[in-house]
Amino acid sequence: MNDKASDKIVPFTKDELQRMLDHSPFIAFLGLKVVEADPAKERLTMTCAMKPEFERGAGTGQWHGGPLAAIIDTVGDYALIMGLRRGLPTINFRVDYLRPAIKTGLVITATVRRAGKSVGVVDVDVFNDQKALLAIGRATYSTLPA
Repeated sequence: MNDKASDKIVPFTKDELQRMLDHSPFIAFLGLKVVEADPAKERLTMTCAMKPEFERGAGTGQWHGGPLAAIIDTVGDYALIMGLRRGLPTINFRVDYLRPAIKTGLVITATVRRAGKSVGVVDVDVFNDQKALLAIGRATYSTLPA
């Protein structure tokens, strides 16, 4: 059995995660900002501001479901990336939209439920500025080494 401290993976910090997010043109366009990275609790929280490009209808201030889904997938993925220190492909994810997101920024919290040898599972909650739950997602990601 090998219990060397040097074999332990050191999770990404909040700043390292933000740099990774900003390095992707699509994710940078989403404008996700890491506000808390807690590897001990396997929880990651980000915010996202509304942009006109995210609107369901021009001038409505209502979020379209597509950007919400992309945000859920991304924040879920990065919750696992935080601890595994590498990119992970999405296997599957689902979204339940609970109420419209209108004229609000988002607070997104992802909690790792399982980081197994082949599959990781993450639950994601999306809240508005008033802390009302807007959508929930569950995603699975391949954790197999490339």
